Amino acid sequence: MSHEDTSASTFRYSAVTFDCPDPAELAHFYGMALGLPVVFSTDDFILLGQEGAAGLGFSRLTDYRRPTWPDPFQEKQAHIELGVDDLDTAQARLLALGAVAPEFQPDPDRWRVLLDPAGHPFCISTLV
Repeated sequence: MSHEDTSASTFRYSAVTFDCPDPAELAHFYGMALGLPVVFSTDDFILLGQEGAAGLGFSRLTDYRRPTWPDPFQEKQAHIELGVDDLDTAQARLLALGAVAPEFQPDPDRWRVLLDPAGHPFCISTLV
């Protein structure tokens, strides 16, 4: 099966958007963690990024339900992986910004699972 696209359309990866109860809170967390500025903002949506690069979006969802990871009751749906130079230093910085470290860690010597302020699990790793 060929994956060649013969249509005139061109697709570009532009952003990943997280549902959340408070876009400003989550944008602040990721903006500080990743050094990304706000490129677009309304009361219900904020986009972080750099000109010409893919970004991270945060969209208000009024009936948002926090993931319950590692409990599968409310699945995580998606998560991001962040590459870091030192796990302990990065984890300390992210906790100071508002992340939470769940007690369960599947492989803490290789990567750490943290929860952002809206409860989305994300991973930090020196392997990425």
